[in-house]
Amino acid sequence: MNSAAVRTPVMALLALVLIIASSWTGPASARKAPDSFADLAEKLSPAVVNISTKQLVKSPHLNEMPQFPPGSPFEDLFRDFFDQQQGQQRSRRVTSLGSGFIIDAAGIIVTNNHVIAQADEITVNLSDGSQLAAELVGRDPKTDLAVLKVETDKRLPFVNFGTSDNIRVGDWVLAIGNPFGLGGSVSAGIISAENRNINSGPYDSFLQTDAAINRGNSGGPLFNLDGEVVGVNTAIISPSGGSIGIGFAIPSNIAANVVTQLREFGETRRGWLGVRIQSVTDELAESFGLDKARGALVAEVTDGGPAKQAGIRVGDVILSFNDEDVPEMRELPRIVAGTEVGKEVEVVVWRDGEKKEFDVTLGRLEDFERAEGVAADPSDDQGSAIAELGLTLLPLNDIVREQFGIAENIEGVAVIDVEPASAAAEKGIRPGDVIVEVAQQEVRSPGEIAKKVEEIRKSDKKSVLLLLNRGGDLRFVAVKLADK
Repeated sequence: MNSAAVRTPVMALLALVLIIASSWTGPASARKAPDSFADLAEKLSPAVVNISTKQLVKSPHLNEMPQFPPGSPFEDLFRDFFDQQQGQQRSRRVTSLGSGFIIDAAGIIVTNNHVIAQADEITVNLSDGSQLAAELVGRDPKTDLAVLKVETDKRLPFVNFGTSDNIRVGDWVLAIGNPFGLGGSVSAGIISAENRNINSGPYDSFLQTDAAINRGNSGGPLFNLDGEVVGVNTAIISPSGGSIGIGFAIPSNIAANVVTQLREFGETRRGWLGVRIQSVTDELAESFGLDKARGALVAEVTDGGPAKQAGIRVGDVILSFNDEDVPEMRELPRIVAGTEVGKEVEVVVWRDGEKKEFDVTLGRLEDFERAEGVAADPSDDQGSAIAELGLTLLPLNDIVREQFGIAENIEGVAVIDVEPASAAAEKGIRPGDVIVEVAQQEVRSPGEIAKKVEEIRKSDKKSVLLLLNRGGDLRFVAVKLADK
């Protein structure tokens, strides 16, 4: 056989293989990192701002009066002295720093709520060194977001929200902020995980990143490589306060919706279904005849609420809401909250071994909370007044702990004011005390206390049992309920 004749088809086959190999790009892969982030950082940094706040706080003297034997001549002298000291308060100025980013050339800025919580003054420091006074447009403690507005004659540089739904674990991201008040800084990393729950609020679904996020980065943007905001940097896990590669950002799809509502209404308008839910375990799934543990089990239905009116019952397992599957219990509150108030949606439940569909017209969560007295805002510097007890209360946060010297390991609700002639005052309750339990049930917010007090009043009881923590010492106090 002619060797040239054999070589010709072989060479042709090799040429074809080379052509195919040169044109094949391989399986789909993540976008490669650029040789440098410099161009992107230069373009985006001017829209990132430093936010400085100031607050005037008062620190009451909370020292105990020494105990003297009955009839001691020193007793009246020291009582007069300590009563005078108790009425005096020292004032001091507390400052804090954070980050934010401009989303509108007219001066609309997004940041974290905890950056501006309880601030008397808010100053925005632009990248060109200029300073502008800011006013609060609206805030949402549940997602830790706030919107500010500054007045200026010039158009400001701004950035846009992207969609966090397209982000994948392993994608490159860029964090820009103002850590430690040193000035703008840039750090790069990847998305380490999605849908993280760090127990910071009812709608936790954080992006986790190893891009360095330090103190002062709170409220700053997390960018994708297209220069779009895909997250708002909010929290870190760190024993020292510095980055150890575990940072969290609010996904842009959650943030953008909240920001839009705050800009339009000055407050959030969340959908409300009117149910209390719990997780579906493997054992519960088996008992209900479900193929696997999924959905949200209805443990309680609010009288007069949307779910009740639609026919949803205790024991139903909600499998989908508004054509969106509910893979686990904690997803449902986020899905419902992000749905338009007043919208009629289809809810699919598992009942008696089969699927059933219900049309539900959503109510508004904030209206329900106000009616129930549970809408306590942890950033409301006026506190939540519980008239039946004669107390003004605030949830524990860093500023409250600093103001009253409350240790980090103490949990509960802080007393910030006591009506002088109230039953609480007669029992010796005073600012700086922490209410740990009401009626032997733990509490974490003024709203929980208000609700429990109302329940106790409806049961015709005349007093409410409080467990107080004062400087690490626990004691029970029964406070008589005031007449309405």
